[in-house]
Amino acid sequence: MDQRIIAHLDMDAFFASIEEVSTPGFLGKPIVVGSEVYEGRGRGVVSTANYKAREYGIHSAQPISIAWHLSQKAKERGKPEAIFLPVDFKLYERVSNNILKIIKKYVTIIEQASIDEFYFDLSFLKTYKRAEEICKKIKEEIKKEEKITCSVGVGSNKLISKIAAGINKPDNLLLIKKKDAFKFLNPLKIQKIPGIGPKTTKIFNKIGIQTIEDLNKLSKKELEEMLGKHGVGIYYSARGVDNDPVTEYREIKSIGEQTTFYKNTLDFNFIFNVFRELSDNVFKRFTKSEFSKFNTITITIRFADFETKTSSRSLKEGITRNDKKRFNLEILKLVFPFLDKRRNPKKKLIRLIGVRLEKLVH
Repeated sequence: MDQRIIAHLDMDAFFASIEEVSTPGFLGKPIVVGSEVYEGRGRGVVSTANYKAREYGIHSAQPISIAWHLSQKAKERGKPEAIFLPVDFKLYERVSNNILKIIKKYVTIIEQASIDEFYFDLSFLKTYKRAEEICKKIKEEIKKEEKITCSVGVGSNKLISKIAAGINKPDNLLLIKKKDAFKFLNPLKIQKIPGIGPKTTKIFNKIGIQTIEDLNKLSKKELEEMLGKHGVGIYYSARGVDNDPVTEYREIKSIGEQTTFYKNTLDFNFIFNVFRELSDNVFKRFTKSEFSKFNTITITIRFADFETKTSSRSLKEGITRNDKKRFNLEILKLVFPFLDKRRNPKKKLIRLIGVRLEKLVH
């Protein structure tokens, strides 16, 4: 069997890096992209922070208010204050499409894992040396055309290449041959394995497991008893085993958006207007997609105490691109119960809302 050579390209601080090079005066400044913040008061989280902002302790998924306070502390130490920006998906998608075009010049089998991550199959090159040459060309062209950097990992499968891409960011290129996979993985923290999040990490840490080498001391049976099917997956991942192919197309399963309010509220007019804007955006994305209709609408409501509720409505005949009025009516039917005693008997204030279209039909 021919050896597999798989690359994983991961853009460095993608959203923030684009903002940094797109606006005169931003270059070299700490940039934070996420929800809006008003003098330390913000309701959402950091989407991306560039590496200058990360020096302040700011990172993705951090509450935006904490990021703002860290920026102020840096300012007190004489460092430049971070620039906080809203998310501009249209800009990021345009750059992402340009990056995909660059990769396509060199490779035919490409899987776009997200807006800023790409897998591509380099097995046709036969050797790691030639794979390295191609990856260098792709990196150089992205830097030349878009003025931003990426990190690339190359390995015998998607798992190894993804982990390798995350080592020594930014602007990194790391090759891990199959024979070196164990040596590469063993010293790493268990969190490097995709699928091991904070909860699973705590479970392992309690029994003294910190590194992948520690993890490899557990048998498949022990891991299955601890975590069920998920434990079996971790057993193979810790040993660098991954047979998942690079697939050129991954079907979209839903189209949705959500937003966190600046202030907790139960104001009908405010919530209605935000829902209308969200639903308009989602429906517009649907009309521009390859889908002809959808059969399920789901809304998400998160209250001030962080209790989260979802409500769905399935329609046997579905909603097509010409049924915007009907779509709006169905959204209202789902929303109204959360504004009165039917789904909100304690009249709790709302902090987040979301709209999602599911069961999409080509």
